[in-house]
Amino acid sequence: MSGLFSAPQWLRDLGFSSWLLVGVGAALVAAIWLLSLTETIVMPVITAGIVASVAGPLVDRLRGVGVPRAAGAGLVLLAIVLIALGVGFIVLTGIASQADSLSARLHEGASEIESWAKGLGVKAPTAADANSQASASISGGFQALTHGVLGGIDKLAGLAVFLSFTALSLFFLLKDGPEIGGFVERHLGVPIPVAHSILGRVASSMRGYFLGVTIVAAWSALLVGIGSLVLGVPLAGTIAVVTFLGGYVPYVGAWTAGGFAVLIALGGSGPEAAGAMAVIVLLANGVLQQLVQPIAYGAALQLHPLAVLIATIAGGCLFGTVGLVLAAPLLSAAVKIAADLTAAAGGEAEAPRPSGQ
Repeated sequence: MSGLFSAPQWLRDLGFSSWLLVGVGAALVAAIWLLSLTETIVMPVITAGIVASVAGPLVDRLRGVGVPRAAGAGLVLLAIVLIALGVGFIVLTGIASQADSLSARLHEGASEIESWAKGLGVKAPTAADANSQASASISGGFQALTHGVLGGIDKLAGLAVFLSFTALSLFFLLKDGPEIGGFVERHLGVPIPVAHSILGRVASSMRGYFLGVTIVAAWSALLVGIGSLVLGVPLAGTIAVVTFLGGYVPYVGAWTAGGFAVLIALGGSGPEAAGAMAVIVLLANGVLQQLVQPIAYGAALQLHPLAVLIATIAGGCLFGTVGLVLAAPLLSAAVKIAADLTAAAGGEAEAPRPSGQ
């Protein structure tokens, strides 16, 4: 009778595995909570790690031609800073130079849209309310873009701290990347060859992913920029730069940059140009983008587009912008690492056979 009421073995195994999953989940929740408390330094280090994984080969190439690693890291960091400053200067000065005329034209466009709405049968009070709300939003938005950004630099202490920590972390990651990688490999809890393979797959997935992102972003920026020139929209260069930068934040960034382009078109050329620009943005971020994405992402990620979409949205819901950016390359790295481990395990299982023959 001792074993009559005992649980079957499969149920015991299932319960044990369930408790293991609960423990792993609790550990992940605790780790995320701890990282959220220390985000002042964690976010700059993560950002620097992403940039270092992409820019690291440049330091290695400089090292190959005789440039000391510290000097090469400094040169690469200086180039990144100069590029960031140049892009920021182009965007902000372009907006500031056209702010007054664009703001006035946006109000005129809102009035034209109100008259169109009345012609389509919308009641006058409803159309007037929409016009007043749009005008208030336009005024507030342009004040934030011009006076708030350009005149309130002294209030951006948090951004200054973030950029300082990011630059410092990036320099050390570029300079001491091999030593840091070796330390991680020795303390990852797996054999060093396996750890080396894991880190190599993660780095290669990051580089391949951001190469694909750059190609797709450049394609979208080219289409939107040419469309802006054809329509006679002001700040076509600024629109192209914003579209290119928005491409680095999956899905959300592209459509936000598209809204910026439509807003500039409305303020610079009127509702007709804004409607045409909206169509161009939809095509650039939709059908036409699908012509480039399989080529740009296929070799790098080796994932189905639906898997990339699900992983990206899930990562964004759980971890915000960092999750949006890292979900797809980390998933790709995990798939490749699993394939490597499976192949290695199969090789070890087959290895003893020749000696027994």
